[in-house]
Amino acid sequence: MFKKLLIFLLFSTSLFAQQKVVTSIDTTKNKIGAEFKLTLKTSVDTLSTVVFPKLKNIGALEVIHSYPIDTIKKDDRYELIKKYGLTQFDSGRYTIPSIKILINNKAFLSDSIKVEVANVQVDTLRQKMYDIKEIVKAEDSSDWWKYFLGIVLILGIGAFVYWYTKIRQKKKIEEEVYKTPIEKATSLLNILEKKELWQHGEVKEYYSELTDIARNYIEEAIEIPAMESTTSELIEGLKTASLKKKMKLSQETIENLFAVLKQADLVKFAKSKPLEFEITDDRNKIQKAILTLDEAIPVEVPIEEDTILNEAQKQKQIQILLRKKRNQRIAISVGSVFFLLFATTAFFIATKGFDYVKDNILGHPTKELLEGDWVKSEYGNPGVIVETPKVLKRMDLTKSLPKDGMALIKEMQSFGYGSLLDNFYIMVSTIKYKQEGKLDLSKAIESSLKVLESQGAQNMIVKEEDFQTNKGITGKKGFGTFSRIDGNSQTSSKIYYEIVLFGQEGGLQQIMILHEEGDRYATELSDRILNSVELKTAGN
Repeated sequence: MFKKLLIFLLFSTSLFAQQKVVTSIDTTKNKIGAEFKLTLKTSVDTLSTVVFPKLKNIGALEVIHSYPIDTIKKDDRYELIKKYGLTQFDSGRYTIPSIKILINNKAFLSDSIKVEVANVQVDTLRQKMYDIKEIVKAEDSSDWWKYFLGIVLILGIGAFVYWYTKIRQKKKIEEEVYKTPIEKATSLLNILEKKELWQHGEVKEYYSELTDIARNYIEEAIEIPAMESTTSELIEGLKTASLKKKMKLSQETIENLFAVLKQADLVKFAKSKPLEFEITDDRNKIQKAILTLDEAIPVEVPIEEDTILNEAQKQKQIQILLRKKRNQRIAISVGSVFFLLFATTAFFIATKGFDYVKDNILGHPTKELLEGDWVKSEYGNPGVIVETPKVLKRMDLTKSLPKDGMALIKEMQSFGYGSLLDNFYIMVSTIKYKQEGKLDLSKAIESSLKVLESQGAQNMIVKEEDFQTNKGITGKKGFGTFSRIDGNSQTSSKIYYEIVLFGQEGGLQQIMILHEEGDRYATELSDRILNSVELKTAGN
């Protein structure tokens, strides 16, 4: 899979491309949840056909509004203007990728634009600032912290028992008031309507309570973690549970539930203001969805002793009870073992520290790489001399590149270690072009990031700065983070990336490093590798 990464070489074709689409944005810096207005403008003759795409997301930004196309006639030509309303609920720097527009069935790409989503700024003029205090020498340690830790553990156990007892009592009271989840949901919907929240302008509070009722019902009746799930996670969990429980749900029910939850997210985070008939329609959709879900849940009829008709059935029930008791004994035994392991681990954490337990007992792959035997070698032409924890292996990617991209390349060599799914990945590549000329390293970095996005990178944060080797050769460095989704477990992890590019007359040299964010050993690996970089010029 990692072999496809070198498709970034095709960026050279985009450096000479001509665009017939003018791209602009109202602002490149906005607050969380605020709207960016992306504008695409093209000028065509009266006989041309232009197709703007219908998009739900553009890169890491969500399309919250697709504006109608404005048409302005100028002499014998039409100027078409299409606007997209975009937003993002996580702070960071993002790249709005190129969008494909069809003009007479021929594809044209818009420009990519970098934007920034910022948190609320702190007013440093009114906020009093203080100087950094000097380092104070730590006093000699004593055993007092052990007693303190014991007291904290005792208080923690007491608080847990109190919390658990309180939750059980509250749940018991709710079970007495509401016999079934559907009875509880129906009652709470009626109570919500009597409050008349949205009629008094409290639309956000109304949608919050409305969706909480639906989420709580799904969590209690269908047994999925609906309260702490995002809208997308909830819908996927509902689909999975319906298959597992053999529930017959129509696509309309799922789409209506998703639409209301999405509308609630926009009301709560993007300050959207739905109309009165939309609010009423959303309430009816939620009630209908809850009733439909309740009807779709299979009814389990418990086996009563009076229904056991013969001795064989009695023996079968006895065997089931015996297996349950045996499973309970096994569960207690396994729980005891886990408790001992937990207590032992807690002891080592308290005495040695968490990092000691994680790195020396559980093991750490990047720590082993850092402490292993390093190799200094030269790779590619023009050569890149770099020190790495393992020898980089040659990769042949000529067969995986399109012919039009290969037509621009005179010579290409690539070497790598690891893959996108490993804890640490490094790739060194060099290119010599047939056409000599100064390369735009910033655009080259953008092209490399687009390839990462095509390989599954999401929510990418992009930063860029100048880079200089120990011998004074300058280049560009792109760095930041993105989310990586594991296709097997569907879990997400945060990946830190660094891409360093050097341009020569007719040549390009690149070093790419990927590792999990927060891995201090991987950070040391990356720093040591980049500090060791030496370059050879294309003429040598």
